[in-house]
Amino acid sequence: MTIIDPILHGGVVTTVTFFGVLLALRLGRLLGGRAIARFGSIGNTIGSLEAAVFALLGLLIAFTFSGALTRFDARRTQVVQEANAIGTAWLRIDVLPVAAQPKLRETFKDYVDARIATYRKLPDMKAAHAELARSQDLQDEIWAQALAAIQLPKSRVDAGMLVMPALNDMFDITTTRFAATELHPPGAIYLMLIALALVAALLAGYQSAGEKGSAWIHKIAFAAIVSATVYVILEIEYPRLGLIRIDAIDHLLIDVRARMK
Repeated sequence: MTIIDPILHGGVVTTVTFFGVLLALRLGRLLGGRAIARFGSIGNTIGSLEAAVFALLGLLIAFTFSGALTRFDARRTQVVQEANAIGTAWLRIDVLPVAAQPKLRETFKDYVDARIATYRKLPDMKAAHAELARSQDLQDEIWAQALAAIQLPKSRVDAGMLVMPALNDMFDITTTRFAATELHPPGAIYLMLIALALVAALLAGYQSAGEKGSAWIHKIAFAAIVSATVYVILEIEYPRLGLIRIDAIDHLLIDVRARMK
């Protein structure tokens, strides 16, 4: 599982974007000053180009932010789905023969503990992978124990139809949540976003060359807003590793585990 650490990479990207925008503004102003000295004026073409690039930048930010937020909400929903699936499967154990239930319930508890620990271990990827592997091994044990239980002489006729689909749903959501940790936009999207911000800053600096003085407060504010926006997008895109987290929703799994007497 390849995951960018927003605290490290996001901080670097934010810093590079901030100073890159300031540098592009300065460079654009210098180029604009040379154009004025040579031709006497810049003309209206740059203003039109600047507006187009800024519009494209805003559109890309909107789509990137919206996509990250959609995936953020989907990951929270998946936690709810897993909690429901585990709770349902746990209740279905009641239809199995009484003699087979204790061992299966203990394995269930170990499984839920492993699922909770998988996400608690982040951002320690090695430890998280170890817990994930343990939960997958426990899935095999749960399936084998349930399969053996429904074949016992005292088992209900409909036990298999009730228990096995519930276990299947519980295992499937695990795969869904794992896949969600790898569903991110291509890195080229973020590179394009930063490149557009730099181009927009270059054109804005070029356009401001004819203005007297230099309102650096506006330039610093623009650089800060753009870089902060990129950082927030990365934080939302990787909500298990940065400052913006979805760990609080894990209490649903913890509550399910607490109800397992």
